[in-house]
Amino acid sequence: MRTAFVAGVATLALATGMATAQDLKFPVGEGAFNWQSLADFDAAVNLDGQTLTIFGPWRGEDQVLFESVAAYFEAATGVDIQYSSSENYEQQIVIDTQAGSPPDIAILPQPGLIADLASKGLIAPLGAETEDWLRTNYAAGESWVGLGTYAGADGAPALYAFPYKIDVKSLVWYVPENFEDAGYAVPTTMEELKALTEQIVADGGTPWCIGLGSGGATGWPATDWVEDMMLRVNPPEVYDAWVRNEIPFDDPRVIAAIEEFGAFARNDAFVAGGAAAVASTDFRDSPKGLFSSPPQCYMHRQASFIPSFFPEGTQLGVDADFFYFPAYAEKDLGAPVLGAGTLAFITKDGDAARAFIEFLKTPIAHEVWMAQTGFLTPFTAANTEVFGDPTLRKMNDILLSATTFRFDGSDLMPGAVGAGTFWTGMVDYSGGKSAAEVAAAIQASWPQ
Repeated sequence: MRTAFVAGVATLALATGMATAQDLKFPVGEGAFNWQSLADFDAAVNLDGQTLTIFGPWRGEDQVLFESVAAYFEAATGVDIQYSSSENYEQQIVIDTQAGSPPDIAILPQPGLIADLASKGLIAPLGAETEDWLRTNYAAGESWVGLGTYAGADGAPALYAFPYKIDVKSLVWYVPENFEDAGYAVPTTMEELKALTEQIVADGGTPWCIGLGSGGATGWPATDWVEDMMLRVNPPEVYDAWVRNEIPFDDPRVIAAIEEFGAFARNDAFVAGGAAAVASTDFRDSPKGLFSSPPQCYMHRQASFIPSFFPEGTQLGVDADFFYFPAYAEKDLGAPVLGAGTLAFITKDGDAARAFIEFLKTPIAHEVWMAQTGFLTPFTAANTEVFGDPTLRKMNDILLSATTFRFDGSDLMPGAVGAGTFWTGMVDYSGGKSAAEVAAAIQASWPQ
């Protein structure tokens, strides 16, 4: 028997093997969670005794967090979720689907791989209702519909994947005390950001710390810069055509975005250690200049994970903070956000699999993870008051304010380019080669 949720109050009567009251991270009916969404879902679904297999990327602490969310699905539906993962999850899902032994649901952070599975008829479309739901309930909803829409085996486009758990990359990190001491205000437009960059130099400081070093992956931080700049100098349709190679890498619009990165990274006065240090500085070490006294730099553009490499004991919101990497006011392209994330899709159709996708449409499926750590969502009905971390809440506000969201472009390109020549090309560009020369070489490497 499943848990019955009546008007947001739990009446717990669970069978052995199902989620118990003790399994639920947050007691039903308590706190600022949208318990009514769980009650409504519970009333609509009864799948007692069924099993749902889910294969995903989360291991360790992230697996524990996901399972804390899944427990509410189990309690409401009577379904037993069996979750598994693998170090080589990208290869494993290909093997399992092609062998005819897939999980019911798979969750992956690679839209390109999911698109390939869809093109081979190995996953099930989610339907027009879910497409309309994303368009209506996610901030920048059309972007999310586009992210999960691929051509099927018949060549017709359809929504195949549901975006869930998102990462934000369009962030600039800084030390509030340094800004306050120097009298600097947080810029809200790209014009203001460039003016601040010039002002810091005029005041005798160095505005930016940039490092591209990452062992065999050296160069990838620059690809994020270029992708962010693509969204700030071009409409999102140009970005989409670029990652699909419908316009070549050496198109003038792409070259312009590379040179926008170069305006920061190739100016000796703008970068700690000078432009020559950009390619050789490890990305994990590059933000440390923010915390030296006097500061070696004032700003560092990097994704939400970078605080892991801040000095031990750094308190976010106090010792370090961030702001949105702003767009040009004059170009009127809205507030684009670059990021990444995971997408859920059905690899073995069935009632429990369909119910799980419906569960992801409930605020509670987002709020339970929000209230813990490491989770962002564009779902506008999720209550941001439940965030356990004010830093994540601030990042989520950026996601909710986005007019356009685009997935990390290098991850959408063929591996030989996105995780190969794009990386090395950005190192060459940082070292002095022209944007046109580098872009032409990357284009020449694109698989035919």
